[in-house]
Amino acid sequence: MIEVLAALSASAAAGIRTAVPLLFIGLLQGNILWSQVPILSRLSSSFLLGLLTALSLVEVFASKKLIGQRVLQVVQLVCSPVVGAIMGLAFANSSTTHPVWLLAIVSGGLAFILKLVQVGWFFRLRGLPLWAVFIQDFLCVVLVIFAFDAPWQGGLIALLLLWWAIRSGKSWYDWYRHRSEN
Repeated sequence: MIEVLAALSASAAAGIRTAVPLLFIGLLQGNILWSQVPILSRLSSSFLLGLLTALSLVEVFASKKLIGQRVLQVVQLVCSPVVGAIMGLAFANSSTTHPVWLLAIVSGGLAFILKLVQVGWFFRLRGLPLWAVFIQDFLCVVLVIFAFDAPWQGGLIALLLLWWAIRSGKSWYDWYRHRSEN
C-alpha cells in the first residue's frame, strides 16, 4: 500500500510539472541516480542530469510569463501521462502484490487529469497568476519529497488534488451549462 501512495504522490507531481519531478527523483535516489527508474535507467546518468536540469529550468522560468505558460501547457499535457506512468513505475517494487501495469496506468491517468485541470484553469482565467505558479512549483517539489519520505501524506495530498480536479470539472460543467442556457 505504501508504494501505491508514493506512486500517487510522485505522479501528482508529474501532473503539475514534467521535468522537475524527474530531476528530483533522480537526485533524491543518491549516487545511483536514475538506475531504479524504468526507461530512464537505460540512458546515461550524466546525459539525463544535463537534459532534465535544462528542461527544469525552462519549465520554471517559462511558467512565469503568459506565452511560456501557453507553450508549456500544450507540451506538458502531451507528456504528463508518460511521465506520470514513469513516476508510478519508479515506486513499484518487484515484491509488490499490485500489477505493475495497473499502477502505471493509474499514475499516468492521475497526472493527465491534474494537468488537464490546470489547462482548463489556464484558459478559463486567460493565464495563471504568478502566485499560483509559485504554489505549483512548491507543491511539485513537496510531492516528490513526500513520495520518498512520507508516502502517506503525499498520497493524501494527491487524492485531495484529484478531489479538487473532480470538483473543478463539475463547476466548469455547471458554468458552461448555465452560460449556454442564457
